[in-house]
Amino acid sequence: MQEQINNSNKSELWSLSFRDLFYKYVRFLPLFVLSVALTLLGAYVYLRYSVPIYRVGSSMVVKSEQTNRGGTNKFEDVFINDKAQNIQTEIEVLKSTPLMKRVVDSLHLQFSYYAIGKIKTVNVYRQKPFILNVIKISDSSVSFSISIRFINERQFRINGDKKTFSFGETFANANGIFSLSPNPYFIASSGEFKATWLPSSAAAGVYAGALTVTPKTPGTGILLLSLMTPNPQLGADILNGLMAEYALYSIEQKRETSDKILSFIESRLSVTGHELDSVQNVLLDYKERNNIIDPELQIGSYFDKLSESDNLINQLTSEINKADLLKEYLFDKKNEFSKVPSAFSLQDVTLGELVTGYNKAQLERQQLIEANIPPENPRVKESEAQIEKLRVFILESLKNLKASMSNSVGDLRKKNEENQAQLTRMPRKTKEQLQIEQHVEALQTLYKFLQEQREQNAITRASAISSSNIIDRSYPSNTPVKPNKKAIRILAVLLGLGLPALFIFIGEVLNDKVSTRFDIEKITAAPILGEIGHSYSKNVMVVNKTTRSMVAEQFRIIRSNLQYILNQIEKSVILVTSSFSGEGKSYVTTNMGAVLALAGKKTIILEFDIRKPKLLSGLGISKGPGITNFLVGKSRLEDVIKQVPDQENLFILGCGPIPPNPAELLLSPKVEEMFSWLRQNFDVVLVDTAPVGMVSDAMTLSKFSDATLYLVRQGHTFKKQIALIDEFYIGQKLPKISIVINDVKLKPGYGYYGYGRYGYGYGYGYGSYYEEETPPQNLFEKLVSKLDIRKIFTGSKRK
Repeated sequence: MQEQINNSNKSELWSLSFRDLFYKYVRFLPLFVLSVALTLLGAYVYLRYSVPIYRVGSSMVVKSEQTNRGGTNKFEDVFINDKAQNIQTEIEVLKSTPLMKRVVDSLHLQFSYYAIGKIKTVNVYRQKPFILNVIKISDSSVSFSISIRFINERQFRINGDKKTFSFGETFANANGIFSLSPNPYFIASSGEFKATWLPSSAAAGVYAGALTVTPKTPGTGILLLSLMTPNPQLGADILNGLMAEYALYSIEQKRETSDKILSFIESRLSVTGHELDSVQNVLLDYKERNNIIDPELQIGSYFDKLSESDNLINQLTSEINKADLLKEYLFDKKNEFSKVPSAFSLQDVTLGELVTGYNKAQLERQQLIEANIPPENPRVKESEAQIEKLRVFILESLKNLKASMSNSVGDLRKKNEENQAQLTRMPRKTKEQLQIEQHVEALQTLYKFLQEQREQNAITRASAISSSNIIDRSYPSNTPVKPNKKAIRILAVLLGLGLPALFIFIGEVLNDKVSTRFDIEKITAAPILGEIGHSYSKNVMVVNKTTRSMVAEQFRIIRSNLQYILNQIEKSVILVTSSFSGEGKSYVTTNMGAVLALAGKKTIILEFDIRKPKLLSGLGISKGPGITNFLVGKSRLEDVIKQVPDQENLFILGCGPIPPNPAELLLSPKVEEMFSWLRQNFDVVLVDTAPVGMVSDAMTLSKFSDATLYLVRQGHTFKKQIALIDEFYIGQKLPKISIVINDVKLKPGYGYYGYGRYGYGYGYGYGSYYEEETPPQNLFEKLVSKLDIRKIFTGSKRK
């Protein structure tokens, strides 16, 4: 049976904990409403006066140069080597400060214009009523501001000066000489504006820092550009200008590459042309001196055999010449960081791969330099080391290839010598003439090739187009992305709810005193007989025949619950104690005696708190002989018992003189005699004893009592002292302990329930009440006092 009661109590404990949690916070509803109102007001002020930030966007595509140029013998294949675009490199170029500086210069964004308000300052960009003309700037590398206050539509003052200027007049200050022109689209008769100058590099750094460039889809050349700016038109102009400048930049890069190729070809044409003229003059002189007209008719049929070998020798000689040109190009310091022309490509796969890697390394270094990375940067140095390594490999490969081709030429010439053995009758001069003509033919082939490449690169330079296309231009948006009104309002509401809840929670955590019924129930299983609310009456006795106040009704509830504790005991002794003084023992004992006397029981109250007696003074009864007099044998009980004025069936036995040894006095056999006589002559004996947590009086008197009322005062009793109650309850050191919660200061919607622990019945207080002497003070209290919150959440009815 007892186990079932404990399980029932435990389940009710959890149900009450959630209910109490709700009541604990709902009583602070005005604080929550005020907090939310203040945070929403703060959010409104912030949204009203914060500068909105807009996001503008655009998109572009970076084309991959993979067109077929009709062969491998092209200068672009080696010099440009742009068959695979590095998207990340292009993103860094778009975000670079030098490219943004070109946008700043083209849009004249060194000056930023602001309208000065009482609280916030707004970027007006094109919406300004004037145009600032710069005649001279003293130091363009130093930032400065010019304050302009309009007096009327035509006149204004500069930097707070009293002198008045008109449109078209020049004004000078430490920063330079300027003038203002009217903007026909915007007219201002008053107001203050500010023009701020930033050097191009500084302004470019600001805008580049706000720029975001991301690829739309990995593996494609589509890039998404976005910019956060306080003026949407300004952001749109910057993005559109950036895409246009990037297109011009890519064209300039291509033309610069073509110019380098053309410069090299021109120098080689000059050298090769001089060599060709010289060899042709030697051939002409040779023919004139040796009177050679047509050597082919002289060599006859044997020459046909030599033609095939000569053709092969010519091809190999041409390859050797190209190898010499490539070697000379690589040794030339002017070409140290230039790409190798594809015209010098030889019929060798390994060499072609080395040249391709060399040109790729040159292009990577060029991109680092163009991104304003200093030459001393480790990344640049690493790139230069890679270039030098590849140059050494190419030279070594050229050396091996040239040796191989030279051997092939030697083998062919040996074959020619065998054929020439058949030409012993052919004049020696004719053979010398053929050698000179072969030299002339090789130089003519090279010269012709260089001329073709010059024309081709000239066409390429003239027809250079951008490597990017604009997909979507940027347009200004009137919807700001910052501040986010919805998010800030939600945050304000959450903050308005969270801050009071946090303060309340911290207050509860730091509170080490009993505040709620749950604070007791979670520590001890001792039954709670009931709660007594705070009384605002000046009288100790609040219970009589006519009173119907809430506190008086609560004492009656405790009287009803007490019968389940006493279990039909006819003559009962009830011990009233607490943990320490000040918890209302005398007050509760007095009114419990009164409420029991009203039930027709002859009741006597014993003032056994011998050290600090308060019962007689609280009731306004004069002191006299009492308990101590009887215990020392100087008085009879019949003589020292007094009736409480205006109370039927209620008597009181005062303490008497305070003895020097109260504890030893309570061990006298006269104490047992006294309780025996009182049981015979009274129905209920209430013993107001000293606090059990301070002295042993209550423990001494407990053997004469049938039940114990242990008082806990809200906001006064420490939570750690509830453990003492649990120790007495579990160890049964005091008979039938029941807890009475005293001085409960109830708030609207926050109540307690009183009930017996033994399962025979329940009594309860109201979820919302006030003393008759203290009616609701405001509209909120009046409203909640009309509500039965307990009925709403539990379905119970008031009694």
